[in-house]
Amino acid sequence: MLSKENFEKLERLKSQYPTTKSLSLPVLWMIQEQHGWISPESMQYVADLLQLPVSHVYGVVTFYTMFNTKPVGKYHLQVCTNVSCLLRGGEELLDHICKRLHVKRGEITLDQRFTVTEVECLGSCGTAPMLQANDEYYENLSTEKVERLLDEWSKG
Repeated sequence: MLSKENFEKLERLKSQYPTTKSLSLPVLWMIQEQHGWISPESMQYVADLLQLPVSHVYGVVTFYTMFNTKPVGKYHLQVCTNVSCLLRGGEELLDHICKRLHVKRGEITLDQRFTVTEVECLGSCGTAPMLQANDEYYENLSTEKVERLLDEWSKG
C-alpha cells in the first residue's frame, strides 16, 4: 500500500524512532497522503508492516481527528464549533456551509468536491470563528467570507 518512495522514506525513518510503535503516526500520515483516507485494510497493512496489533493502529487512527476513516472530497472543510468558535458564530457557519453545499455534517458532496466536518478545537481560539480546509486555516470568518471561499473552491 505504500508507494516505493514512501516505503523508502519509512526505511530512513526507522533509524530515527526507538520502536516501530513510535512510527505509527508517520506511516499513517503517508497512507493518508497517498490514498486520501485510512481504510480498515490500510490499518491492517500498517499493523502488519510495523508488527503491531491492529487494535493499536485502529486506536491511533480513531483517536486523532486529523485522520480520515472514510473518503473525503477535494476540499475537506473542518469547521470548529468549540467554545470560542461557538460563541463567535461557528455553529451558524457550519450550518450555512452544509445548507449551501446540500450536505449534512460529515458528508461528502455528490460531486466529491467537498466534505464538511464538525471538529473540536483547532487551536485558533483568538481568531474565531475559523475552519480548516485541507491544510490551510481560514480565520475571523463571516458568512460573506465563507461564501467567497466556497465560490472560489467551487471553480477550482
